[in-house]
Amino acid sequence: MEGNKVFDAIVIGTGISGGWAAKELCEQGLETLVLERGRMVRHVEDYPTANMDPWDFKYRGLTAHSEAKTQEKQARSGYTIAPPSKHWFVNDLKHPYNETKRFDWLRGYHVGGRSIMWARQVLRLSDLDFEANKKDGIAVDWPIRYADLAPWYDKVEDFIGVSAEPLGLPHLPDGIFTPPMELNCVETAFRNNILDNYDNRYLTIGRFANITGDKNFEGRSKCQYRNRCIRGCPFGAYFSSNSSTLPAAEKTGKMTLKANAIVSKIIYDEQKELATGVEVIDANTHEKFVYQARVIFCCASTVASAAILLNSTSRRFPEGLGNDSGELGHNLMDHHFRVGATAVVEGFDDKYYSGRRPASFHIPRFRNLGDKKTKKNFLRGYGFQGSASRTNWKRAIKELSYGEDLKNSLFKPGPWRIGMSGFGECLPYHDNKMTLDKNHLDEWGIPTVTFDCEFKENEFKMRQDMQEQAIQMFKAAGFKDVKGYDNPSSPGNCIHEMGTARMGRDPRTSVLNGHNQVHAVPNVYVTDGACMTSSPYQNPSLTYMAITARAANHAAEQLRLNKFE
Repeated sequence: MEGNKVFDAIVIGTGISGGWAAKELCEQGLETLVLERGRMVRHVEDYPTANMDPWDFKYRGLTAHSEAKTQEKQARSGYTIAPPSKHWFVNDLKHPYNETKRFDWLRGYHVGGRSIMWARQVLRLSDLDFEANKKDGIAVDWPIRYADLAPWYDKVEDFIGVSAEPLGLPHLPDGIFTPPMELNCVETAFRNNILDNYDNRYLTIGRFANITGDKNFEGRSKCQYRNRCIRGCPFGAYFSSNSSTLPAAEKTGKMTLKANAIVSKIIYDEQKELATGVEVIDANTHEKFVYQARVIFCCASTVASAAILLNSTSRRFPEGLGNDSGELGHNLMDHHFRVGATAVVEGFDDKYYSGRRPASFHIPRFRNLGDKKTKKNFLRGYGFQGSASRTNWKRAIKELSYGEDLKNSLFKPGPWRIGMSGFGECLPYHDNKMTLDKNHLDEWGIPTVTFDCEFKENEFKMRQDMQEQAIQMFKAAGFKDVKGYDNPSSPGNCIHEMGTARMGRDPRTSVLNGHNQVHAVPNVYVTDGACMTSSPYQNPSLTYMAITARAANHAAEQLRLNKFE
């Protein structure tokens, strides 16, 4: 492979987007090289904690202080970077980055990327989202509309498996679903109360990429309700590149997968006005290689893809490959969340639930839907995600009880509690950006990333409404001890970073066209979160997959027409 072979395609990254690019390109008959900067992870056999119980871990799953120092930025996000899953997250000392303003960059460097650790909520965008920038006069217009993506949403959902119920809402289009997971009794009561009190709000079980029902998904089985998804699912019950798209690509015999291959830059040919390959550094030996291909897909993640493009300088592109607009690295977005309410629920003490459902309920957007009634003093909107459950033995407070009475009480379920958090859209601001620091290089001699990004006035106005409405809905349902909260939420914290190489109609104001091609280098496609032109409230991974499938099929057709010669 280190010889003179020219591949049809190179895919950079093996996460949610990279896996789909590999699958679609290979199934189109293209000899495809897939490059992953991290280690190999094989489905099932490389999920070391998947079947471990708390008592199987040293310190019962707590992280030793000596180990915590290597993942301070990963852990400060508030996520539990603990022994059951810590091996999926990077060592911050080995992979540093810089902050002008705080940005929680959570990363997983291994085959499958964050498709192993993701939360699996899959929601379609609508034309309310694709038309928003144009109608509001914000940033640039999306070069695509819902009709462009609808058949690709269908294709993706049919392949990955999405458990959900149809709602018939124009701003949250329905898709191809397997049977929905069940709401529990408290969530069902809350759903009915919302229907009684509001005419434009709905509570549904979240749309999750967890298999339910009897449909056959090759090599995968239905969800076992273990709720250990972040460890890697040996059943393949939730979608990941490892269990789904990469095996599909491998099945064609057209994929060459190379782990520990860090792409430092894309090579540009000024005479051809095309990219000809990539420069790769072996993660272990630091040896450099050049791999050649007729088309290149950047699927390394929002920040990493932009960093590769920024580092791909030449006489033609001194500020980064395809950066004629100067927008590369700018318009960095993430959802803001961790604002909402909690409450105690009475009247259901004789009821419980079975299993550990790996899904939350969802309340779709109900603000700024295009009519006067839903219009607010901020732009765009938000949705809620939450759940109700009974407290467990951890509720014990030794000062309040003791002895036999204490032990007997802890064998019984505690009170019902309910909580929900809003997920809100962040506007695309040009001055929210990431840049490369060429004075601070990583272990492989590659410039490190510096973040300068923050939420602004529109997001803070939205957060106020998010908390107020969460409180109002819980009180309207008759719940007790209702408490609102607004905890700090830094960009990156939601792990939905987007926008550093946005799509657009004009090469002067955007990096990519409507097919995700770099305007000035048409055989380079960027299909991960970097391509997003705005950040609708919906979890974005389903859109990344649909965009990637669409772009890969477009690239295959362009190759058949010899467009990149």
